[in-house]
Amino acid sequence: MAPESSPEKEGVQDLDAPALEGMFTKELSTAFAALGCFNLAIFGATGAGKSTLVNAVFGQDVADTGVGEPVTRGVDYHRRDDGFLGIFDSEGFETGSAGDQILEGLRNVVEARRRSPIDQQIHAAWYVVRWSDRRFEDAQAAFVRRLAELGLPVIVVLTQVPSKDGQAHPHAVELSDFITGLGLPIRARGAPVLTNALADDFTQAPAFGLDRLLDATYEVVPEAAQAALTAAQQLDMERKKKAVKAVINQAVTVASGIGAVPIPFTDAALLVPNQVTMIARISAAYGLPPQRSRAMAVAGSLILTGGATMAGRYVVTNLLKFIPGGAIAGSAISATVAASLTRAVGIAWAKVCEYALTLPEGQQQAFWSSGAVLEKFRSALSAG
Repeated sequence: MAPESSPEKEGVQDLDAPALEGMFTKELSTAFAALGCFNLAIFGATGAGKSTLVNAVFGQDVADTGVGEPVTRGVDYHRRDDGFLGIFDSEGFETGSAGDQILEGLRNVVEARRRSPIDQQIHAAWYVVRWSDRRFEDAQAAFVRRLAELGLPVIVVLTQVPSKDGQAHPHAVELSDFITGLGLPIRARGAPVLTNALADDFTQAPAFGLDRLLDATYEVVPEAAQAALTAAQQLDMERKKKAVKAVINQAVTVASGIGAVPIPFTDAALLVPNQVTMIARISAAYGLPPQRSRAMAVAGSLILTGGATMAGRYVVTNLLKFIPGGAIAGSAISATVAASLTRAVGIAWAKVCEYALTLPEGQQQAFWSSGAVLEKFRSALSAG
């Protein structure tokens, strides 16, 4: 006589952990590659604060952490090692013969890349001016016009602008008004964006205007490059969450289709490939470093595999509260149950990713490589 089964032995059948890890690795690679790359060209005089501005918006110095190559005289291209962000950076000579050489070389680059895939094109240009210089010369205006003639959407950025109670320094506003009055072909409603990338404890000047700069950049970036910009930027978590919500909703729709013909709990592994794809796409949308995909794949496989780890049976047992009525009629996974389970897994993984982003750079690798991921996921799942 066969032994009586117990709730502990029923549920999702055990999955092959190595195979699941391989599935995660493949899907993570696909998800990261699908984002493409957002390419920003940034110009301005030496000392204007270009690197500080990039660091403030994107979280790290691309020149220090990425792979660089000269693309034309006076302009280098640095691609961050996560692949989401590329920077075309000038040497700081934007006027005179040096500026003319940069523009001529840049014209060739722009024209060549227009025939290339979207992730190799230049999507936006920031022209950076230090407000304390308190001048904007004819040569600078001419440089901006020629950038626009190349077909680049140009945003003029005033940097290191002090502010108080959300109001920029009057002299910075005066300079901004002067530039606006020139009628330059610049984006962001034809006016410069006033910013201060770093808070100054000595002068009590807060960071200022970065959200406006990011908004202005989104306005000019083609839709095909916005996913990469969302992954790369570190200012606006709500934009990342919106992208993740869309990923989860798509996975829920797929799960509902799988459960359209109710399946036994023992066949719940049929939901796993869809959940693997969902988790991979969530990880990419948050801009988590792809070089940690191996650790993320291991963590994901621990969460979704069976046996003594974060078993599917744990998910089934502990997610009944997400199902309307709190019970599963007929001990089967229906479209409603499949959708509820998948949504809960997606939301819990999103919380894990958000937590990882709060950690200092040096601690993220340790987090993904430890059992802390499992505990954080379990906690997020239980909290709903």
